[in-house]
Amino acid sequence: MSVQIISVDGTNVEVVQDGSGRDLVLLPTLLAELSVYDEVIAELSKNRRVHRINFPGFGGSTGPIGSRVEDYANLIAGVMKELDLPKDTDVLGNGFGGFVAGTLAIHHGSMFDKLVLVDTGPGFPEEAIPPLKVMAGKVTSEGMASVLDIAIMRMFPEPYIDGHQAVIDRRKEKLSAADPELFANAALSLASLNNYEKLSEIKNETLVVVGLEDQTTPPFLSRDLHDGIKGSKFIELPGIGHCPQLQDPRAFMDAVSPFLEL
Repeated sequence: MSVQIISVDGTNVEVVQDGSGRDLVLLPTLLAELSVYDEVIAELSKNRRVHRINFPGFGGSTGPIGSRVEDYANLIAGVMKELDLPKDTDVLGNGFGGFVAGTLAIHHGSMFDKLVLVDTGPGFPEEAIPPLKVMAGKVTSEGMASVLDIAIMRMFPEPYIDGHQAVIDRRKEKLSAADPELFANAALSLASLNNYEKLSEIKNETLVVVGLEDQTTPPFLSRDLHDGIKGSKFIELPGIGHCPQLQDPRAFMDAVSPFLEL
């Protein structure tokens, strides 16, 4: 494992690299940071060079960053350019990372090959936007501790939470270290995102994966992605929430491995 800090237009981005082989970029959910892939990194990196990226406000990644998801996508494109990643690189995003990955494919799709979107969507419906704004306001005024319990409930189904205290404690520890203002910035960026009419512009071969118990990005948003991206593949994971790579690493790997030819 190696750790790099890549500077793109004044923003420092932490990249953790594992393994060797064809390149694979992993983007995390807003409710976590790059350690959200810890349970699957060993298997993913057996024959891939895996680049786990932290968004601004998490780990060693800092601002500044704009207020649109497009700004985050442009940042990731800049990181990939600085890393000199070849065009056969694949990109996988979960949650917020999936919103960014989808936007990356729309605007910078020629930079990479396959696209995997895990528990994400093309944008949030109007009724889901006020909670995003409330959460952003809460962390700005009260700090990350004020949303930890809510975040856990959005990440995992309740039966899983009840039986996996060690996982829950680690998730709270990691999330509590996030920068509140940058967390709020990312949350608010989702409120203005609408990629529905642009999904047809995605030419990358795409796999959409969704946990059917996701309380953060409801499964219908993943179905919207599948319907809008021509030729995309679609896999549903019963009983699984927002982060299948944490909740059920085996189910996650079984879903993505054939598509990524692992």
